[in-house]
Amino acid sequence: MTKLNYTWDELMASHAYARPQEEAGYRLHGGFDEKGEYIPPRTLNRWPAVKAWAEQLTARGWPLIDATVQLLKRGHYPNIEQQKLLLRNGFGETLWNSLTITGIVEARGRALCEFEAPDFQKIIVEDISNMCTGHLHKGLLYAHGIDEGGDPKGDGSVGAHDQMWFAARDLIFGKGRYPIPAVPENIGRPDQGRLMPQLPAGFEQLILLLMNVLMIEVRAEAGFSFNCNLLRDPATFPDKRKEAELAAEMIERIRTDEAIHVAYLQATISEMRSLTFRTVDGGTIAGRDMIDPIWDGMVHWHSVTQADFSLAQSRDAIAQRLGEKPGLFTEFETLGDRAQAA
Repeated sequence: MTKLNYTWDELMASHAYARPQEEAGYRLHGGFDEKGEYIPPRTLNRWPAVKAWAEQLTARGWPLIDATVQLLKRGHYPNIEQQKLLLRNGFGETLWNSLTITGIVEARGRALCEFEAPDFQKIIVEDISNMCTGHLHKGLLYAHGIDEGGDPKGDGSVGAHDQMWFAARDLIFGKGRYPIPAVPENIGRPDQGRLMPQLPAGFEQLILLLMNVLMIEVRAEAGFSFNCNLLRDPATFPDKRKEAELAAEMIERIRTDEAIHVAYLQATISEMRSLTFRTVDGGTIAGRDMIDPIWDGMVHWHSVTQADFSLAQSRDAIAQRLGEKPGLFTEFETLGDRAQAA
């Protein structure tokens, strides 16, 4: 019989590693099996659990929502050819900034450990004890937070995704190559006011948080692909090919870690579509009637609104950086136009 109900300790359990992950002077989470294959932390039971919950949902006739890069309407900026042009001409700061900002933003994900998730059973008619939604407050959010920014209860000696990004950066650039860049205060959709007034505010807040984080994870997948392809290009960092290959491998490990985050968030939001919510006025509302329009808006904001805003900011920064070489910026822009035409 498939196991569907897990304790906090079970969801936090890790595999027994043959050796830990240590790279570029950083001691990092996760580890390797006897064959040398990387295994993410706290996935001994999390992966089987999330897969079982997703299979249970689809068996009931409810599909999983799309959580792939197909949701994104804009390509990566700068594109690979543009980034290679910058690197060839000694302008590595754009890539340095991108890797650094990603690591700093990942560290903020530890806030999920401090978020006291409410028990959704209080506002859902159906029994959710054997569902992903019923385990948000039983370790799923906390494990996600540790993966991103480290264990707030630990001694800080084991790094998480934040330090994995810094390690990848340091492998190709060395430590302190450029100044630490300014970091956006928030990369999620800004507060839109009450979007689910039918629910108590705390539950609405968590649902919106889950949607925001899922779309951030979808955008991150596009970033993983971009960075790995860039670093594995033989023309990139020709004098540091070994380091660049290892940096790409480290980003692949982060990508492997993040897959469980996409999976449980996808399962949770998909489950919520299938459920019946108790409203503050004593009535009920079908989950899909409440979830679907808000999810559509969240997807549009991340894939179009924020993408366009981020592109404009990045373009302005690069134009300023190349200000003394207008011909180079013209070539940079041409490479972008070619990619868009293709």
